Amino acid sequence: MIESASTHDASIRIRPMEEKDVNAVSALDRLVFTLPWSYESFMHELKHNPLARYYVLDAGGSVIGYAGMWLVFDEAHVTNIAVHPEKRGRGWGEKLLRHLMAVARDCGASKMSLEVRVSNTIALRLYKKLGFTICGRRKGYYQDNGEDAYVMWAPLNDEGAVHDGCEEVE
Repeated sequence: MIESASTHDASIRIRPMEEKDVNAVSALDRLVFTLPWSYESFMHELKHNPLARYYVLDAGGSVIGYAGMWLVFDEAHVTNIAVHPEKRGRGWGEKLLRHLMAVARDCGASKMSLEVRVSNTIALRLYKKLGFTICGRRKGYYQDNGEDAYVMWAPLNDEGAVHDGCEEVE
């Protein structure tokens, strides 16, 4: 599934990540995250993890965002999602996540999970908009500062009921 951007910039599209993209993706990861993945981690995902699906936001040959997930049985787990800071606020993160959700659904997943920093209000707003609900909290999940992570789940179809015990946590 390759998706064109349409309204923002017709030259930007979502496509499967390739080995040639890993340098740019790992550089973006270092720019965006305090705990970035290594080049080797991304290469391992592409070459050796049959559960992994990774996509890039390609702007005329330049990677300006990416997203990845693991597909395990009927569940999808978002591993990471990032958009270059200069390209934020234009809906690209939402497009990437919607793309992951569509691919997961097409592959038979009925629900999707992710972890997010409790302080990441922008990401939380996006995830809630797309149907994710906070279902738990991982204490001290982030190694850089010991921050907690919310565990969030979203149904991907009618059968993908979110786990019992999920509730809105503010």
